[in-house]
Amino acid sequence: MDKLKVIIIGCGRVAAKHLKAINKNSKRAELAALVDVSEEAATRLSPGTRYFKDYKEAITEIKPDIVAVTVPSGLHFEIAKFALENGCNLLLEKPMTMSSDESRQIYELSLKTGRKIAMGHIYRYFPIVGLVHDDIKAGKYGKVTHGTISVRWGHGDDYYGSAAWRGTWKSDGGALMNQTIHAIDLLVWLMNCKPVEAVSMISQRRAKIEAEDLGMAVLKMDNGALAAIEGTTCTSDKDKSAEFTVFCEKASITMGIRNKKPSLMIRTAEGKKLNGYYVRQQISRKGFGSLLSALNPHTAIYSDLIDSVDNDRQPVADAYAGYTSVDNLMGIYKSAKTGTKVKLPLEEDFSSVDMTGYFEGAD
Repeated sequence: MDKLKVIIIGCGRVAAKHLKAINKNSKRAELAALVDVSEEAATRLSPGTRYFKDYKEAITEIKPDIVAVTVPSGLHFEIAKFALENGCNLLLEKPMTMSSDESRQIYELSLKTGRKIAMGHIYRYFPIVGLVHDDIKAGKYGKVTHGTISVRWGHGDDYYGSAAWRGTWKSDGGALMNQTIHAIDLLVWLMNCKPVEAVSMISQRRAKIEAEDLGMAVLKMDNGALAAIEGTTCTSDKDKSAEFTVFCEKASITMGIRNKKPSLMIRTAEGKKLNGYYVRQQISRKGFGSLLSALNPHTAIYSDLIDSVDNDRQPVADAYAGYTSVDNLMGIYKSAKTGTKVKLPLEEDFSSVDMTGYFEGAD
């Protein structure tokens, strides 16, 4: 088969991970062009690769099979919409868009056009995660009672000062929207249920930005389970961590990553450790090399998207995952703004821009 042509739109930090992932999947994919407002940024990323300043021109001329969107979140909707309408599949960094309605539109457009969307929800692609998800879904560990997330992904003033759009309601959102949304996606996916209600609070503790650097929320699920969420960037940038725990009747599953080192603890209600069982299952099904996928999960995302295009199936983190994660997050923001419990899915559009001015006048 011919290799799938890929273009990357946006040549910032995360684009380097995309480039490595494309190279790792070189048997089925090749980089055809880069798009950025800065030619210097594109040249720095991949010298000699064809360069475009205008993404519409690049898509029209190259006719890529896959468009990777790595620009600020506030630009996702217009680019994703144009790419889908012009026959492209998408690898879309999180969040899908900055409003619940726009995410729904992109999800519905992917169904209409038959194009695939793989979301940059990296945690779904970590080793063992998929195996655990399947066992929970199959009822191996009984009823899911509740789940927890703590995302402590510290960023200093240098991070927020590196680009004017960082931490703004229009283009980025805060710690929940930027650093925690794919963790929320993972927890809901692992718990295998749908959020029906959100209650939350957000705060500014250290960062000098428009949005929050600390947020906490509780989601109530359609089966009565609860999910507790903590997301912040005001912890140390030298000790970044994300941890997820799902509690079931017959087991508890804790997974996480701290300073790039993954961790795992799965125990039955009787105290038996199941770590070794899942490691062996991972190696048996996907090979020893799959245990290293946490080093650059984008490699697994590209592989999954390529396979979904070849075999006409949905990616592991698909368009529906992108839509629902944004809808859940907007429900969390709306709860913080209104000071009330909010029903999910949202019946009316809510956007991060609706949070503009939330912290004005705060101490």
